[in-house]
Amino acid sequence: MKKILLVEDNQVNRELVREMLEGDEYEVFEAENGLEALHMLPKTAPDLVLLDIQMPVLDGMSAIKQLRQKPQYADLPVVALTAYAMVGDKERVLAAGFTGYLSKPIERKTLLAEIHQHLQKPA
Repeated sequence: MKKILLVEDNQVNRELVREMLEGDEYEVFEAENGLEALHMLPKTAPDLVLLDIQMPVLDGMSAIKQLRQKPQYADLPVVALTAYAMVGDKERVLAAGFTGYLSKPIERKTLLAEIHQHLQKPA
């Protein structure tokens, strides 16, 4: 079973995404902000991280910067979950070190396709 670390400050959004993922047999760990996520990484050893951009304490852009500085996480797939949907936002997020980008609201089919792509699991 593949492990996913879901980092999202909004509890309702976390619950929705968790339900989408558990229906596809993923083990899901949750963090409420980037700082909590960085502390959880060694304990959970996720195969993929879903990381919200706008969060209190440590936002997604700051968290990805810190994560990418650690050699053991250089190749870890990290997909941005964001309300940003303006022209250039996707490029800016990918340039920051994210490997994928999903804009909210997130649909189950789109979420699973993005995850499958990064985990090389047939959709």
